[in-house]
Amino acid sequence: MKALVVIDYTNDFVIGRLPCGQPAIDIEDRIADLVEKFAAADDFVTMAVDMHEEQDPYHPEAALFPPHNIKGTDGRHLYGRVQEVYKQNEAHIYWMDKTRYNSFCGTDLDLRLRTRGIQEVHLVGVCTDICVLHTAIEAYNLGYKTVIHEDAVATFNGQAHEWALQHFRNTLGAQIVRGY
Repeated sequence: MKALVVIDYTNDFVIGRLPCGQPAIDIEDRIADLVEKFAAADDFVTMAVDMHEEQDPYHPEAALFPPHNIKGTDGRHLYGRVQEVYKQNEAHIYWMDKTRYNSFCGTDLDLRLRTRGIQEVHLVGVCTDICVLHTAIEAYNLGYKTVIHEDAVATFNGQAHEWALQHFRNTLGAQIVRGY
């Protein structure tokens, strides 16, 4: 069994308060297709979704980024077709709020994976060089085989995207795939 972790593919990160814009829009169908494929195979699927409180001056991101993915706002809804696929498969997909870049930090993700005997995690979403990167680093540290779907990750900056893909491959030993 394997797991698909969809990281921060929300309205705010695609077209909203902290948008990746066209690169993130371009991966919508690929992410939706992967969610459908993993759910149909009865593999573990989680939506790891950034969550912030309105005007939280103590959160480390407050000094780095504009307010985004605020609890209770439409900005936290999954973007486009991914939201539709989630709603159709909601009973089989684990929604997980996270408050840090790393999807394992302060969550029960590792426990849920280990309980199911999962040793391989597939990562998709945004931002390649921030939340996807930090999640991949922790997956590596925890001993998971990590697969990055190159055609299902995006970020604000093309150079940072390319750097992160090389880092996944060369430093973390992750498998980089397209059209999986």
